[in-house]
Amino acid sequence: MAPVDQAGNPAPTAVVVGGGLAGVTTALQLAEAGVGVTLLEGRPRLGGLAFSFRRGDLTVDNGQHVYLRCCTAYRWFLDRIDGTRLAPLQDRLDVPVLDVAHPRGPRLGRIRRDPLPVPFHLARSLATYPHLSLAERASVGRAALALKKLDPADPALDGIDFATWLGRHGQSPRAIEALWDLVGIPTLNAPAPDASMGLAAMVFKTGLLTDPGAADIGWAHVPLGRLHDTLAAKALDGLGVRTLLRTKAERISRTGDGRWTVEVPGETLTADAVVLAVPQTETHALLPEGALDDADRLLDIGTAPILDLHVVYDRKVLKRPFFTALGSPVQWVFDRTESAGLTGGGQYLAISQSAAQDEIDVPVAELRARYLPELERLLPAARGADVRDFFVTRERTATFAPTPGVGRLRPGARTRAPGLYLAGAWTATGWPATMEGAVRSGFSAAGAALSAFGRRHDHPLQEAA
Repeated sequence: MAPVDQAGNPAPTAVVVGGGLAGVTTALQLAEAGVGVTLLEGRPRLGGLAFSFRRGDLTVDNGQHVYLRCCTAYRWFLDRIDGTRLAPLQDRLDVPVLDVAHPRGPRLGRIRRDPLPVPFHLARSLATYPHLSLAERASVGRAALALKKLDPADPALDGIDFATWLGRHGQSPRAIEALWDLVGIPTLNAPAPDASMGLAAMVFKTGLLTDPGAADIGWAHVPLGRLHDTLAAKALDGLGVRTLLRTKAERISRTGDGRWTVEVPGETLTADAVVLAVPQTETHALLPEGALDDADRLLDIGTAPILDLHVVYDRKVLKRPFFTALGSPVQWVFDRTESAGLTGGGQYLAISQSAAQDEIDVPVAELRARYLPELERLLPAARGADVRDFFVTRERTATFAPTPGVGRLRPGARTRAPGLYLAGAWTATGWPATMEGAVRSGFSAAGAALSAFGRRHDHPLQEAA
C-alpha cells in the first residue's frame, strides 16, 4: 500500500542510495517528515566505513573513530538512535603526548583545557607544553590569534596549503610536528603541506578557538556496529523505512512524469526523489547526464587512506584510555579491550595511522616487525608481554583528500535534475571527511528534498547553531 500523509493524500516517496551515516541521516530526516523512504545499501550492514566485524571472540572496529564536543550533528545522530550514553565525551579535553625521541629520554606532555574562556582555556597547557621551546610556544599563540580572525569559507584559503600559512606565521618544523600536525593529521587525514588551509582553519577555529569545551573528545565504548548498524536500523524501522541490504543501485533515470526509477537486482523502484549518499566515484557512475554542470570534477576529488594496526597482548600494557606519540611512526593508540569484549586479563590496543599512503599496502609481517618494537619503546610494560594476535585493517579510500583547491570540487546537495540530491562527507559541508560532515550532508540533502516537497521542516541544529 502506498504511504499517505495525515490528510489521507499520497505521501511523497524517496529512495536513498547508501547506508552510511549520510544515507541513514537522510532517511531518518525524510521519514520523520512523513516521506515514504526506501534505503539501499550494498553491504550486509549499515554504517559505511565506520563498522565492526568479528575476529574470533573479539568484536573489532575497522578503525578508531572519535568525535568532538563541537560535532553537534554527530551528537544529534547519537541522540536520535539512543546511543549517546554508549559514546561519551571527556569531561574536559586531555590528550597525553609522549615524545620518545627527546635527548634526555622519553617525556610526557599534555594538551588539556582549563575551565576558562577562549583563548585562556588553553593558555596554561601551551605555557607548560614540554615538547616546544619557549619561543615556539609564543609563536604558536600568535599564530592561533591570527587563525581566529580567518573565515574558513574564504575561497582564497582553500587555494593554499596549511604548511605555507604556518610558515608565514613563524611556525617552526618542530611546532608543526609537535602541535599542528598532531591535531591536523587525524582530523584532516593529511599533513600540513597536503591540506587545504580553508579546511585546516575550519578544524582549528571550530575545535580550539570558539567554545572552551569544543575539542573535548568522545568515542564509542561499544563496537561501532552497535551504534551505526544495530541502533540505526532500529531507528529506521521505527519510522517505517524499508531498508534493503546487499542491494546496490545499478541505474537511476527520470520518468516521463518527472519521477525517478532506481534499478536494483530483480526490482525497479519508483520514487519522487532520489538521494545519492555514496562515494564520489560511485555517484559519478550513477548520475544522469546533465545532473551537474561538470560531473567529471567529482573524479578530481582524491582519496586518502587510513591504516589501523590491532595488537592483543597477554597483559595490560597501557593504563590510559589513549595517547598520541612524537618521535615515532606510531600516531594514536587506543585501548579497545572492553569495547571489543576481550576477557582473560589481556589488553587489546588499536593504533590509528592517518594519511598512511606510504604504508597502506605494506605486508602484515613487515608492519608487525616495524610497529611491535615501537610499541615496546613507547610502553615499557609491553617489553615482556606476549602478543596473542596482530592484524591490520586497511581503508584505502577512507576519506576524500583535503588537498588545496578541493573546496571548488565539492558539490552541494542540490543537482540540476529536480528531485535528485547528493549526500556524503565529500560534498560541500564545510567540514573535512568526518562523521560530523557525513551527518551534516544528510541534513542538507533531506532539507533540500523536503523543501521541494513543500514540507515544513526545522533544521536539527537550529537551536544549537
